Parts: sequence; C-alpha cells; structure tokens
Amino acid sequence: MMSLPDTDSEDELPPGWEERATDDGTVCYVNQQNKTSQWTHPRTGRSKRITGELPLGWEKYYDEQLKKFIFLNKETQQRSNVDPRLAFAVEEPTQNVAQVRQRFDSCSTALQVLHGKDLHGRIALITGANCGIGFETARSLSQHGCEIIFACRSRASAEAAIDRIAQERPSARARCRFVALDLSSLRAVQQFVQEIKQSVSHIDYLILNAGVFALPYTTTVDGLETTFQVSHLSHFYLTLQLETLFDYKTRIVVLSSESHRFANLPVDNLGVHHLSPPPEKYWSMMAYNNAKLCNVLFAQELAQRWKQRGISVFSVHPGNMVSTELSRNYWFYRWLFAIVRPFTKSLQQAAATSIYCATANELTGLSGLYFNNCFFCEPSKLSKSAALQQQLWQLSERLVSELLEHQSN
Repeated sequence: MMSLPDTDSEDELPPGWEERATDDGTVCYVNQQNKTSQWTHPRTGRSKRITGELPLGWEKYYDEQLKKFIFLNKETQQRSNVDPRLAFAVEEPTQNVAQVRQRFDSCSTALQVLHGKDLHGRIALITGANCGIGFETARSLSQHGCEIIFACRSRASAEAAIDRIAQERPSARARCRFVALDLSSLRAVQQFVQEIKQSVSHIDYLILNAGVFALPYTTTVDGLETTFQVSHLSHFYLTLQLETLFDYKTRIVVLSSESHRFANLPVDNLGVHHLSPPPEKYWSMMAYNNAKLCNVLFAQELAQRWKQRGISVFSVHPGNMVSTELSRNYWFYRWLFAIVRPFTKSLQQAAATSIYCATANELTGLSGLYFNNCFFCEPSKLSKSAALQQQLWQLSERLVSELLEHQSN
C-alpha cells in the first residue's frame, strides 16, 4: 500500500491529489503525479457526494472555448473549474456501522458537528428545549436554518430561551416557536399532538430530551411515579401519536444516560410496580437509572418495529454530570455537580451527540444504535434483551390505554 504523509486531518488530501465532482455529484479523486483517479478518498477509503444547490451568488455555465463547465461567483466575478460545493461534500452513507469512522469525540461541540450544514426547510421538535442540553441543541440547529418547535411546559421559560437565541441570531426568531407540552399528563400530550398536526405535515428530527432527576417521591395527574412518566411513558405515547408525521428522512433521538447500566429492572415478569414503585420502595437514583434503561429499551424496540419504514432511531448518552438544571431538585446533587463542573462537558459538548445522531449523513440507513461521545458504543446487556424490550413496550401500551380510558369515563 502507498505510504501517505502524516497529517492532523484524515480528510486532508495528500500532496498531488485534488478533488473533482462529476455531473451526478459524485466526488472523484485525481492524482496529478501519476495521472490516475479513483472514487474513494486516498486516506479514508470512503466515497463522497456533493448535494444541494450552488451557494448563493454562484452559477454554472459551459465555456465553449475551454470545452468545460465553469463556476462563476457573480458578486466577485471569480471563475473556477472547481465546484464550490466540494468544500461541503459528505461521505456516502453506509449500511454497516463498523464502516462508520469516528469524526468527532468527547471534546467536539454541537456547532462543530453542524459545520457546513444547511438545515433550512427542516423541522425539529425538541422536548425540554428551554434549558440545558435541550436549549443548546435548539440553539445550534436554529443557527443552521432549522425550524425549532420548543415542546416545553413553561411558556415564559421557552420564550426567554427563544429571546436568547434571537439576541445572538435575530433571523432565528422566526424559526423558533413554543407549543405547550406537559409530560406529566397523557391528556396534555394528546392535546399537544393535535396542535402539532394542525401546523406541520412532517418532522425531520424528533429529539426526546426532557427528563427529571433526583425528585422526591411524587406522582403525576395520571397517578404514576413522576420520573417514569416524564422520562419514558409520555415520550413513548408522544412518539407513537406523531407517527404519521414521520418518514424515511426522519431521525428520532432518545436521550438516555450511562446510568442505564445500573438499572435493576427484571428480565422476566416486568410489572408496573417495577417502573412506578410505591413510596416505601422508591429511591430517586434508581428511579432515574430505570427510566434511562427504559429510554434505551424503547429506542431499540422502536427501531425494530419501524425498520421497514426507514426511520432511524438512536439513543444517546450526552455526558456525565453535565451542569444543567437537572440537578435542581436536591441540594446534594447541586453541590456535587458544582464540584465536578470543571471536569465535565460543556453544554455545547453535551449537545453534540444528539445533533450528530440527528444530522450525520453517514448514519443514513442505520438504526437502533446507542451513542456516546458522537460514536457508537455497546449499551448494557440488559438493554439488549429482546424479551425486556417487548415487555416494556406492551406494558407501556397497556398503561396508556387504561389511563386514557379511565379519564374518558
């Protein structure tokens, strides 16, 4: 194999090589030294393709004298035989996760993941987008042209978040809007879905970000333990109710946590009392662990059930003890999170994995995977139990049906 010079970037071409684009958008790599060409990048071995329209102000025309196509920047009158879209060429998607190379890591930020992406015309629905990781996710996507639906409980908090985004990027205000969603009530979820279906016909990114942590024992209006309903059951119901707005271009991202590895749900005979325990058997940390396991189990089963529709479903771990409002419910966790803050991810870094799973071209056709630090990793053995995935799904369906039926009587 030919030896290539060292470089800090895998995407950087070796000396003597250049990129060209064919009429159908495929990127070709030409070695000017030995006059050879190939369809794969000489360093990464991957193929690329250019997509979308030419950048604003550019046009393409055929030069009769040169007998080739020329690209003209009408503002500067700069002429080039190199397609300007080559700067934003994307790798062809793979159907095998083993072939996906790691482009980002724990230090990468959401905006770095989105570099060069134009998301105008895309719609993202993000639960809990008013603060923390959800806010950074919404902020980053909106800066790249994406329309954001802030699915939050508090109008004041959501509108304050939208104001913060607009101060930084005034044009983004028109792309952000609030729709009330209270995840502690299935009836409220139902009303939210009705409002969404009246205003949009398609959702590109569904990011199930909202959750609670370290709550004292409380129950929802539906009579279930709050951590379980807010973090899992209402998101489960929300996703199924929005099904008609999804197609093969849709990505669903479920925020979980590495805490799912410490859950204690049984593989056999899963019952409501395991998911929504009585006060005497409640421990806030275990309730959180079990809810995060439910997130992975749900994502795995959903991916399997919607596989034939081409909808990609991923679960992600955003980072350990990221400084957000999640720890606000107990002084000890507020103190602990403050102590470790200098050693954990920033909110921009914590939002990177969710955004990578929602937008990365190389993940097209893949589904049912768990990501940490913008790369695939194996979830817990318990989360991969097909029997437990199916039990949770069936139990969740039954709970939703019974609770809504009871409320209608």
